[in-house]
Amino acid sequence: MRDSILAAGAIVTIGALAGTGFVIQSAVTAQNERIAETAALTNSRGLDAEHLQHASTVLDARAAQKAEITLADASAAIAAAAGKTDAAALETTVASLAQHDLLAPKRIFLLSEQAAEQAAAVKAATAEADRIAAEAAAAAAAEAAAAEAAAAEAAASASVGASRPTAPSNPSEAQAIARDMMAANYGWGDDQFGCLVALWNKESGWNVNAYNSSSGATGIPQALPGNKMASAGADWQTNPATQIAWGLGYIANRHGSPCGAWEHSESSGWY
Repeated sequence: MRDSILAAGAIVTIGALAGTGFVIQSAVTAQNERIAETAALTNSRGLDAEHLQHASTVLDARAAQKAEITLADASAAIAAAAGKTDAAALETTVASLAQHDLLAPKRIFLLSEQAAEQAAAVKAATAEADRIAAEAAAAAAAEAAAAEAAAAEAAASASVGASRPTAPSNPSEAQAIARDMMAANYGWGDDQFGCLVALWNKESGWNVNAYNSSSGATGIPQALPGNKMASAGADWQTNPATQIAWGLGYIANRHGSPCGAWEHSESSGWY
């Protein structure tokens, strides 16, 4: 039986030499490799023809199945890598393995192993590229969000600034006292002075003797009750500087600044 198999191999080999097509040569080469593998299996295990044919069929089926599974996985890896990493080596191996019906099982298994290793490397490189891209996208999104928030804050500040009262060019005597006092004691400039002038114009008209009979609020800052201003001086009832000193302290503690007090007054009607 072994001599018959070897003779068949010789006949096929002669036919291959006579042919000129690449596909025919590949098929013949694969057939010869199968014959050689079969002969080796016969010698090592002493199989008869029927068992030998069965073993060869099973081996071919397993090789084909291995090739198809490997090709599917490798093709998916190549598709995922598009535009992200180099998969040229894997593509070359896949092209060879795709001709598995012309290859001997041993060659199929070798190519499958090679393709699997290359696919693993391509997948790792693709995952790294995806990670870098995701981090870059997150950073860009955070930067855009920060820029948007800054723009919104700037717009809000501009809107508030545009609606704030401006400082008078010729302040009254009491207003001049307040301007000097707020600059010296709190570091507030003309932007805050404009808010203060508007606030106390609304509250008392800067009248040291102003009195609200409904609430009992008194003086320039409309302290409630009026005797609270005694903490700034015993002459709180008649001295605008004493009333202003108390009023500025109240504003700083309660609203942070004259413009803060003005905005609160505009929204709620009191400060």
